[in-house]
Amino acid sequence: MKVGVISDTHGLLRTEAVAALKGCEWIIHAGDIGAPEILEQLASIAPLHVVRGNNDLGFPWAEHLADRLRFDLNGWQALLVHDIADVPAVLDADIKLVITGHSHKPRIEWHGDQLHLNPGSAGRRRFKLPVTLALLEVFEGSIEPRLVSLLE
Repeated sequence: MKVGVISDTHGLLRTEAVAALKGCEWIIHAGDIGAPEILEQLASIAPLHVVRGNNDLGFPWAEHLADRLRFDLNGWQALLVHDIADVPAVLDADIKLVITGHSHKPRIEWHGDQLHLNPGSAGRRRFKLPVTLALLEVFEGSIEPRLVSLLE
């Protein structure tokens, strides 16, 4: 199963991001969406799992979005939050995938058999940080993550 993971679009969905997400069976947005049109565009590609980010607070279109979401991804239990500070210090043992955004810093880090992923920011460049998203190949027994650079 091919899964796209995107975060911190802040109202900008780049054509490069749309191209990278084509063919995904699911798209996960880790918050700071910026506009409801972003979710509409992403939903036209694949079903979504979405949390609201700190910059989405106070907007009527984002009121129904959760701050934390737990779901099954092809047999892998996943936890999705915007800010890593909101990840519980002790996770349920069955959580194997933790997805965060907020920092704009892409990260793929394994803690034993648990993957911690931040796809980075796919929106406007912040400081000199890269503009990225992540793609996951999710198999029954493994997950293969990779970062996709959206700008040179």
